[in-house]
Amino acid sequence: MKENLMNIKKFFQAAIAISTLFIGLAQTAQAEIIHQTGDTTGGPTLDLTPWEFPGSAIPFTQWAFTVGTSGTYTFQVTAEFDSVILLFENSFNPADTVTNFVNGSDDDVSPTTSSVAGELTAGTTYYFVVTGYDDPEFGKYQVLIGGPGVITAVPEPSTWLMLAFGLAAVTYAQRRKALR
Repeated sequence: MKENLMNIKKFFQAAIAISTLFIGLAQTAQAEIIHQTGDTTGGPTLDLTPWEFPGSAIPFTQWAFTVGTSGTYTFQVTAEFDSVILLFENSFNPADTVTNFVNGSDDDVSPTTSSVAGELTAGTTYYFVVTGYDDPEFGKYQVLIGGPGVITAVPEPSTWLMLAFGLAAVTYAQRRKALR
């Protein structure tokens, strides 16, 4: 009886180990999925009248990123306002929402959801913009982005500047210490 219990225990240990290995392998084969939250309240504004939307000063947020693998990526936004999503390639200018435009979406299932899919190229910088349909449309939102490769945020120029100042300050402090 004791031997049977030990065999059952070994069987379950082996089953758990194999399941864990299978789950680990399956996860590495899956596409990257990013979940982000944000808020457009009080953000900078853009003009969507070239697209025949009524808003000319709509608050927005943007996120610059690159992808590690070329392929189809899907973007979905759920918001507490009538949302619009826009995707730009290489650069984004809020005063000119037509140049470098790749894809966009207004309403999907409801006015508070928008989704779009597009072919993205590895190594290219893209700008994902969340905004409203009209000037009074702003608030909190959630973004879900998925695709075949790693999605990496591109730091803002101000982040690089802060890093440079920090490194310069550390270098200066080390030099002063060495001169004493």
